[in-house]
Amino acid sequence: MSPAQPTAALTGAAVALGGAAGGLLRWAAGEAVPDGPGLPWTTLTTNVVGCALLALLPALLARVPERRAALLGPALGPGLLGGFTTFSAYAVQVRTLAADGRPALAAAAALLTVVTCLAAVLAVRLAVPATAPAGRG
Repeated sequence: MSPAQPTAALTGAAVALGGAAGGLLRWAAGEAVPDGPGLPWTTLTTNVVGCALLALLPALLARVPERRAALLGPALGPGLLGGFTTFSAYAVQVRTLAADGRPALAAAAALLTVVTCLAAVLAVRLAVPATAPAGRG
């Protein structure tokens, strides 16, 4: 293990804390703007924002000293943003729409989520060039 690499226990704790914060933010978004009977807009928005931020994360981490990035990456990526985005709620909502006799709306929700999340990632990657980690330490 190099001096810049945190221990597995410390990395796991960073992911756990980030995940708890992300899950709480996701819950708060759902409480503030609950999904209605139509398209699950809050879940869709949460996933699109989370995907865009995940795409932006490598460029942001490239500007941080390597020692900090070694913990910030896991804390913010799989932790905070992994807890914030929600594939499981998306899948359940699409299944529920289909089971409720609304297959066209279910298909629209499924397709819209995938397309908008991929578009968000592509937009960020085009807008923010990959940053080479120069002068880190």
